[in-house]
Amino acid sequence: MYRSHSAEIEKVIPDSPAHLAGITAGDTIISINGHRIHDVIDFIFHSNEEELTLVTQKKDRKATFKFSLGEGQGTGIELKSFKIKICNNRCIFCFVSQLPRGLRKTLYVKDEDYRMSFLYGNYVTLTNLSAQDKKRIVQQRLSPLYLSIHSTNKALRNTMLGNPKAQDVLKDIGFFKEHKIRMHCQIVLCPSYNDGKELDRTIRDLYKFYPYVSSIAVVPVGLTAHRKTAPKLQAVEKEDALRALELLDSFQKRFVKKHGESIVYGADELYIKAEEEFKPLREYGDLPQIENGVGMVPLFLHQAKRIKIPQAKGGRKLVTFTGTSFFPYLSRFIDKLKKAGADIDATAVENTFFGKSVTVTGLLTGRDVMRSLSEAVKKDDVLLVPDVVMKEGDQVFLDNVTLHDLEDILGIKAVAIPSSPKGLVDAVTALS
Repeated sequence: MYRSHSAEIEKVIPDSPAHLAGITAGDTIISINGHRIHDVIDFIFHSNEEELTLVTQKKDRKATFKFSLGEGQGTGIELKSFKIKICNNRCIFCFVSQLPRGLRKTLYVKDEDYRMSFLYGNYVTLTNLSAQDKKRIVQQRLSPLYLSIHSTNKALRNTMLGNPKAQDVLKDIGFFKEHKIRMHCQIVLCPSYNDGKELDRTIRDLYKFYPYVSSIAVVPVGLTAHRKTAPKLQAVEKEDALRALELLDSFQKRFVKKHGESIVYGADELYIKAEEEFKPLREYGDLPQIENGVGMVPLFLHQAKRIKIPQAKGGRKLVTFTGTSFFPYLSRFIDKLKKAGADIDATAVENTFFGKSVTVTGLLTGRDVMRSLSEAVKKDDVLLVPDVVMKEGDQVFLDNVTLHDLEDILGIKAVAIPSSPKGLVDAVTALS
């Protein structure tokens, strides 16, 4: 059941239609044009009309508001976050279960909520989906959804999910295909579990639902130094990555020839582990799973080749950093900036917090950044902090270290910048 307090108004933008109508923060929306509102998805779905009648609960009484929306105009209402459905699986590779104490509280939330999948691209297994949920997804066209598959072999998938009662995911995918809901699927590659023939089988099974299964991403399992379960689980090594990419390449060639798109993609980390060249950016289509680490490096390299780098005119010494896996690619672009006169250096930060096998930039903590840069920066330097290491819309690292903490400890100025060639060029231009 959905709770009405999920439709509580957090903010009303000044001078917006809702504000002018007299709606205020703290009110709870009961209905719009006669339709019951349970959460932000209901709100979005039913507020897409020119004339709106909102019934709200204002403390101990109900109130009705009527107002009109101009073309392309929003209501000005922002709702509080809804209560997230929690995952009941015990996946053998669950990253949340591998986290130590002391991180941001939100990192410990194991969500399994199709609404988060639709709104934010979070991956769900569909194991707690009710008939009511399915009906709502179809009625409100909540598409695309992002699905964690891992294997289409039911017995194997249930073992990997740690959930012997999980139903056959192919039935759910078939249902969504029948109702024209698009899906982006991921496979977390775990050597000796779902690689080789099992990976081949899974891709073949998912491809049968194309184009509604619009993309399939294969990402290597992430293991931290704090993992306490599944002792037989192994990291993806170079040979594992090479075999996986060879299999993916065979599918990609076939799919491109038949459909004009690759459909199945390997995560950037697979190419790095295999020490293989990335595919050209054009083969990643519209980057459907870039937030899953698929195509981030190719996009950076593509942009780096085409961006115009202005001649720098001196200025303060700049320092930036990245994870160890991306460092070779960032270094090449830093060399270009240096040739254009920029006084800038980059440092590879080793992840001692999660373990050296975790090499991506987005999982670096403030403590590791401070440790690595303590002797690499000087008083008047400016530290360029890639925004991927901090909470979106905030300036806080995974371990609650803030940008201000970084400045205090290192004794330098720190500036958050977009994690892109343009972000670096703009910073060099502004600080030169």
